[in-house]
Amino acid sequence: MLFFGRATARCNSRTMTNQTDPLMKQFHRLFLMSLLFIVSYPAFAAGPSANVRAIVSGIVTYTRWPELSAPPRLCIFSTSRYTQSLTQQSPEALPYQPVVVHSTEEALNTVCDGFYFGSESPSQQSEFTSKYRPRPLLLIAEQNTECAIGSAFCLIINDDRVKFSVNLDVLTHSGVRVNPDVLMLARKNAHE
Repeated sequence: MLFFGRATARCNSRTMTNQTDPLMKQFHRLFLMSLLFIVSYPAFAAGPSANVRAIVSGIVTYTRWPELSAPPRLCIFSTSRYTQSLTQQSPEALPYQPVVVHSTEEALNTVCDGFYFGSESPSQQSEFTSKYRPRPLLLIAEQNTECAIGSAFCLIINDDRVKFSVNLDVLTHSGVRVNPDVLMLARKNAHE
């Protein structure tokens, strides 16, 4: 079971939550269907930048950190081809707080709840996360098509089409929890 709020909020609003669960499930289904539409039919989308932003926002939205009360800080390596797209919207419009990091050293000294890797290789991703202080981390990679090591979520970008795959081993050890519907969406995309 995923928890969508702080423990105190769950206890105080248990009755209200039970009444809104069907509504939240409908919202989640609608959001996931929208995400699937963007992934499956990129001709109708605004291009790879918008698709990458939508997928990353969707992944972050359905990820829960154990003790996080504010939007997660997503540190985006400046080597990403989509840095501008992932950071340009107003902070209120994004489900995360974007922080651009320009080097591994800078990233190691920045407090982040997740990392978005650009051109860093899967082995560099693994090496970096082993050096980063132990804490729950969401790891997303732009250049990791094999998705065997390094990041939990790996974007597969072909022209305007953007899909993603999931490394369950990395995700299991990441300390974050992700809604199973997102994992099913990645599985569905793997069979296209």
